Amino acid sequence: MKTPAGIYIHIPFCAIKCMYCDFYSIAEKEDAIPRFVKTIVSEIEQCNVDTTNWNINTIFIGGGTPSLLDSEHIEIILKALQTKYDLSQLSEFTIEANPGEAPKNRLIDFRSLGINRLSIGVQSLEPDILRFLTRIHTVEQVFETFENARSARFDNVNCDLIYSIPGQSWDIWNRDLNKILDLGPEHISAYTLTLEKGTNLFKLVKGKQVKMPNDDKTSKWFLKTHEIFDSRGYPSYEISNFSLRGFECLHNLHYWKIYPYLAFGPSAHGFDGKNRWSNIRHLDGYMDKIESNKSPITFRESLTENQIQNEKIGFGLRMAKGINEKLVDKDILKKAIQKWPNCIHVQNHFIQLTQNGLVFADAISVDLML
Repeated sequence: MKTPAGIYIHIPFCAIKCMYCDFYSIAEKEDAIPRFVKTIVSEIEQCNVDTTNWNINTIFIGGGTPSLLDSEHIEIILKALQTKYDLSQLSEFTIEANPGEAPKNRLIDFRSLGINRLSIGVQSLEPDILRFLTRIHTVEQVFETFENARSARFDNVNCDLIYSIPGQSWDIWNRDLNKILDLGPEHISAYTLTLEKGTNLFKLVKGKQVKMPNDDKTSKWFLKTHEIFDSRGYPSYEISNFSLRGFECLHNLHYWKIYPYLAFGPSAHGFDGKNRWSNIRHLDGYMDKIESNKSPITFRESLTENQIQNEKIGFGLRMAKGINEKLVDKDILKKAIQKWPNCIHVQNHFIQLTQNGLVFADAISVDLML
């Protein structure tokens, strides 16, 4: 039985660097795209990870803003993957796009390449909030891009949203959420805004120019948001991800189930089931290394059985299905249930978190780990 697996491609180019984003991305470097495509093809060709026992069934092209690349560049990368790997079992092929940066003709071309899932970075439908987040698209472009996706025959569309943002009222978030639900995307990712070191948002908060919502407010919004999704037929299958039945993101499930995945591009992280590695977080450094026939990998670690088990606990508890009770020591589980009343549920040999428990998922996971 082959292990389900995925491939991640990181495209670092952006029209502008968003103030809250911790993913590796760079602005005003689009002239480097042709050289970048050549080097990522070389990285794919040089990869020596043994995938013999893998069933590669997902590809995810993320960033950055992958939709800035034209279809010819995406096709070159795809052909390199097809030459190197068996993609005959591919069932989900995702590309990320920003409103206003994914023209209809380009989406049609992407669809013709076999890309069957589009993830749109909506974030908000409030102009002032978009400006605060340094997003450059308009509200109108959100709806235009969604319509273009449908016209291009994308029948699996995700919308990314952010809530619990400074200056965002519950009424604004509730309105935005329901407007997106009214569009009828197959999948919605709704994240609370988090403070990441190194971002402009972190600097603004540290300098007391911006105040983040307190934890109690964020927790209340989290629970109310889950209630709205449930009532509209989008149950959560992971702490921040909601979908119609059958449209869960298979690629992300690979991460959460600790399945293996290849990763190409600057800052990309890969995992072969035992070892993790990551590439240099610098575009020019990445291209220079590959062009010099050197590995772009700058970090590598081998995981122990305990570490893998703890990751299965940490990521697994974020999912609605939960984790097999065999992963957790019985005494540890008993203590955690006493410490976190009304937060942990055990049923049919699976440990799951209740809605209240999801609010404290990270802390509970730590208490259950070896």
